[in-house]
Amino acid sequence: MTERSEPILLPYQRRWLKDHSPMKIWLAARQVGKSFTLALEAVLEALRHPSDNLLLAASERQSRECMQKVCTHLRYLRVRSQGFLKARESTHEVRLPNGSRIICLPASPDTVRGFSGNIFLDEFAFHRDAHQIWRAMYPSTTRGYKVRLSSSPNGKANLFYTLWSQAGGFSRHRTTIHDAVREGLSVNIEKLRKGILEPEAWAQEYECAFLEDAWAFIGPEMLGQCLSEEASREPPLGLQGPLYLGMDVGRSHDLTVLWLWQQAGQRYITRGVWSLRNRPFWQQRELLYALLEGSLGIPVQTAALDATGLGVQLAEEAAQRFGPQRVLQVRFSLSVKEVLALTLRGLLQQGLLAIPRDRAIQEDFLGIRHSQGPTGLAHYGVAPGETHGDYFWAAALGLHAAKRHAQVSFEHQALGPRAFQELENFL
Repeated sequence: MTERSEPILLPYQRRWLKDHSPMKIWLAARQVGKSFTLALEAVLEALRHPSDNLLLAASERQSRECMQKVCTHLRYLRVRSQGFLKARESTHEVRLPNGSRIICLPASPDTVRGFSGNIFLDEFAFHRDAHQIWRAMYPSTTRGYKVRLSSSPNGKANLFYTLWSQAGGFSRHRTTIHDAVREGLSVNIEKLRKGILEPEAWAQEYECAFLEDAWAFIGPEMLGQCLSEEASREPPLGLQGPLYLGMDVGRSHDLTVLWLWQQAGQRYITRGVWSLRNRPFWQQRELLYALLEGSLGIPVQTAALDATGLGVQLAEEAAQRFGPQRVLQVRFSLSVKEVLALTLRGLLQQGLLAIPRDRAIQEDFLGIRHSQGPTGLAHYGVAPGETHGDYFWAAALGLHAAKRHAQVSFEHQALGPRAFQELENFL
């Protein structure tokens, strides 16, 4: 790293570093340099006097990134000191000539229990077992060691929110994207806002808003523009293709739903929705096979079946009978569900779907909830006491069948590298 003449820290980062309070907490927007600053503070503490300094991150990947930031700071300081400062670096630990250590690890209660030293918790709102971690590390404060917490928000159902909003004894720092830009961060706020699409996500990720743990994925206005008399639950007579089927499998607690789409140019029109409750699997299989065989007068081109849990056997047998190109076995995971959900939502936003004016279907779509997980991937659930999302996922699977059959390129939000690795065979 070469020496720089311009300041490497912005005012809000300097304020954090100059605050030597025993306990500090920093609520900050994404990508404003909080992890960079936390790593630098650990380096400065280690240089100030012999000490052990533990940086805990939400995941193994993030802990490695923290260590990279620590090493970047040390190499910069080494240049400034004409090589006087030397350190031994390994994957998770750096040792300094004065005996200090800086350790970067993924968060775990076992990691902090019994540790004596300064503790830095990065993206604490996303730590698994946060309450156990806090109970295990808090006694270190009785020995005078420092505690630093930093995170962007992740709803209200986590310890970071509780500590920020209720706990005493902390020196508090808050940096929204607007604060950061005002103090010199070079980003285009309007470009960021347009790219994120979801107002709730913008408020949480960039404006430090603590939202409810999960927010509605589809709004009434978005769905309303696609409710159409053209769509129907009962297939009309003389139905012609191309027709695509999605099937979400349940038994007693959840419905089994089959959703039939007809492609009309760029639009997709609902031409049939079957919901089965407490039906034995042979009856579910009988209906599916009748649709695939065309004995009901409905020439289905491609079907995508939920091949998770209860649906594994049904999907496997159907694929063997009708061929794997015609019956797609979809195993739900976080990243697969994200693609399915974003595809459906994107078509709703563009007004390219025709949905029946059916109360059960509308409540099911509006009941889908979306939240951010600790790995950065989205979680999709339902509002407590409401629907189970069976109609939503059957419709999403049907659109996936259309995509695979017609090789249509749907627009959806970008996913991270991890998601793409998992989805190579799915897309």
